[in-house]
Amino acid sequence: MARFPRVLILGIALASIACAGRHHSKSEPVSDIPLKVTNHNWLDVTIYVLHDGQRTRIGQVTGSTAQEFVLPWRLLGQSHELELLGEAIGSPAFARTEVLNIQPGQSIEWTLETDLRRSSVGVY
Repeated sequence: MARFPRVLILGIALASIACAGRHHSKSEPVSDIPLKVTNHNWLDVTIYVLHDGQRTRIGQVTGSTAQEFVLPWRLLGQSHELELLGEAIGSPAFARTEVLNIQPGQSIEWTLETDLRRSSVGVY
C-alpha cells in the first residue's frame, strides 16, 4: 500500500511534464519582400543586399530599364534591417542606401539615377 502514493506522485509529475512540453508561440508571418529597381543609369548595375555583416547578390539591372526581384524574408534576420548596394559594371561608381527597417507586407522601390550617388529609395 505504501507504493501507491509514490506511483500516483510519479504519474502526476509525468503528466505535468508531458503537458508543459510544447508551447506554441505565435510567430510573425513570413513573407518575401518585393524589390523594384529602376535604373536610369546607362551602365548595368549589380544589386546586393547587405545584412547581418554579409553581402548577398540579388541580381542585375540592365542600363535604362527596370527589374523586379523578390528578397527572401530570411535576409532580414532578427533586426528586420538591411541595406541595398548597387555596383555599376565597368565603373567604380556605386549606390548604397541607408539602413532600411522592413516590416511584414512592405515592399521596396529603389531608383538608380545617372549619377548613382543621387539615387533614392522608398519603403511602402
